[in-house]
Amino acid sequence: MASVIFLCFFFFLLCTSHAANDTQANFLNCFLEATGGSSSSPSMIYTPNDTSNFATLYRSSIQNLRFLSSGAETPSFLILPSVAHDAQAAVLCGRIHGVRLRVRSGGHDYEGLSYVSFISTDEPFAVLDLSDLRSIDVDAEARTAWVGAGATVGEVYYHVAAASTTAAFPAGVCTTVGVGGQFSGGGIGSLQRKYGVSADNIVDAELVNAEGELLTRETMGEDLFWAIRGGGAANFGVVVAYKLRLVPVPPQLTLFSVSRTLEEGATRLLHSWQSIAPRVADDLWLRTIALAVGEAPVNRTIQVIFQGLFLGPRRGMLEAINKSFPELGVRAEDCNELSWVETALSLDGHSLNDTSVLLDRRPVYNSSFKGKSDFVRKPISEKAWEGIWEVMMEGEEEPLVMILEPWGGRLWEIEDDAIAFPHRKGNLYNIQYFMRWFETQTEVTERHLTWMRRLYDYMAPHVSSNPRAAYLNYKDIDLGISTEEGRTSYKEASAWGSIYFLHNFEKLAKVKARVDPENYFWNEQGIPPFAAW
Repeated sequence: MASVIFLCFFFFLLCTSHAANDTQANFLNCFLEATGGSSSSPSMIYTPNDTSNFATLYRSSIQNLRFLSSGAETPSFLILPSVAHDAQAAVLCGRIHGVRLRVRSGGHDYEGLSYVSFISTDEPFAVLDLSDLRSIDVDAEARTAWVGAGATVGEVYYHVAAASTTAAFPAGVCTTVGVGGQFSGGGIGSLQRKYGVSADNIVDAELVNAEGELLTRETMGEDLFWAIRGGGAANFGVVVAYKLRLVPVPPQLTLFSVSRTLEEGATRLLHSWQSIAPRVADDLWLRTIALAVGEAPVNRTIQVIFQGLFLGPRRGMLEAINKSFPELGVRAEDCNELSWVETALSLDGHSLNDTSVLLDRRPVYNSSFKGKSDFVRKPISEKAWEGIWEVMMEGEEEPLVMILEPWGGRLWEIEDDAIAFPHRKGNLYNIQYFMRWFETQTEVTERHLTWMRRLYDYMAPHVSSNPRAAYLNYKDIDLGISTEEGRTSYKEASAWGSIYFLHNFEKLAKVKARVDPENYFWNEQGIPPFAAW
């Protein structure tokens, strides 16, 4: 600890030695001195004046293109740390010289808050892009892995599978998502009913706090370690690495996908699914995806896709599904026996013969998107589903899907305050409303957003209430944002905090007050320090 204090004091002397009034110049000089760089060879820090590098690197992992033309504020600096020391320097220099940080791992933030700002001020901000902090060290014997926060889910899957054919990690379906955001917000996926969310399986972390100290679970304290598992780590500091507990899987799993339209009884099947999917054996994950297909008025219908993953061979899958959900009519030919990593490839739409695609970090689409979420605690009636389908089919040009992820199993066993992720027993499933479009015109974007909000409003009577819960990783600024940089009140933040975190929000705000009382790690939907208000 003495060495940490000395390091922080050394950074402080370096940074405060620059007396110029130019905030950006002071920050740049401070950071370069602290990291051993120079203005002629900055190595890891870029400004918009660097026309050959800044734009390319800044856009390299932006997954939601609508924020490039939304009028949002863009950063004055882009920093790509290669070691934790660089992140420490960025925090210390940023605090001293009034430059806030936004932390980007994979660039999938649904509202772009990891790389843009919706508040227009004269104060500059920097994006701390963690993509170079992506080392992965798997200990197959101990069933653990240290993972840099800049790694993607796909990179984790690739290295875990390479180390062991019977080890896995519970995380999401989209393999280009960065682990820094996904794990700290929860991390739902195909193994959640068996092993919980990603955050349930994090056993240690390295975090740079607001004082620039590099902390581990032992030195940060259990309350902060609790908070960064489901509470959004960027509210509390910069996580540079996670230690994961790997979970056992059989060498052979079974995956199936069948689809049904309204004419084939999709509504009745989905109504039954709501009660079945959360209560089947936890070796079986059975989600659904609903979307409108066909041309209006004659051929317009709803297609519901049922995807199932079973931790075992085809025979076990068929026995489980035919016992619990025989009306779905799953056949042997619908099932594929695969390794765990092959199921990850298939669920993300990749071919099975090349696992190296999991190492490709590039955005899959050059597009814009919008997401929202809900939790369902009581089955929605068939009549209500028929009304929902009518609304979805009205938007014949709107590329909207509803993704329904089953709860139950381990998610119901873990207490809702065990970690900051609160969505546990009582929930039947989560809904993600997701819309992607490729047009760039502002009026097209506004039309899509308006229609998405209309469906979301229509769903209100059928989902959780008081509060209407939402999942942090499907961030939604329609729930409310702070309008004054750095000065969000607890009451103001409750508009979104009580929705994302339920009764855990107050504890999160109290942890924030202890570790970041000045709210340096602020964003428009952040957690404010409770004690300050």
